[in-house]
Amino acid sequence: MTPALPLAALGLVDAAFSGFRAYAGRDARIRKHRANTRAALRGLAVGAVLLLAPALTAALHLLTAADPDRAYATLAAGGLGYLLPLTVYAVAVLLSLTAYFLLPFRASTLAMVIGLGPLTLLRPLAIAAACLGTLLNDGGWASLLVGGVAGAATLSVEPVVHRRWYRQVHVARDNSTADPDTHLATAGHR
Repeated sequence: MTPALPLAALGLVDAAFSGFRAYAGRDARIRKHRANTRAALRGLAVGAVLLLAPALTAALHLLTAADPDRAYATLAAGGLGYLLPLTVYAVAVLLSLTAYFLLPFRASTLAMVIGLGPLTLLRPLAIAAACLGTLLNDGGWASLLVGGVAGAATLSVEPVVHRRWYRQVHVARDNSTADPDTHLATAGHR
């Protein structure tokens, strides 16, 4: 079994969530379904482009390997080792999301605070555990390289989406709050 397809699916789902997180909290409107969907699609698009980097890294390794069959087997073993910690992480996120959507309001809010908040912060550790899993499953250094590139690509989606589409929200807010201070500073009233 090749782990490439489940890993790509996890990466793309994570990219969609990253796009949503880049937008979340930036809009005070109550009905923002379209904006949330647009943010998730932006994350998905950026993730699809960034996840080409580990695919190209793996393809380059396979093309330059002395024994492509052995290199493929090693990458597949490393990919399975990479997949296991990410699957555990994804199940924890899925359980937290399920609790958020199915529980009553207060309990769902608690599920969000206890589950999704810390899990978002643990994403880099989950990727580090996945990289360790490549080595523990005899994936070798090539698998670790592909996993590291994939992890960097995954963690880059949210900042890229934020800078590309949502940074201007902060700039506009910062300028509106800075104008009175600038006016006071130029008038000598500080």
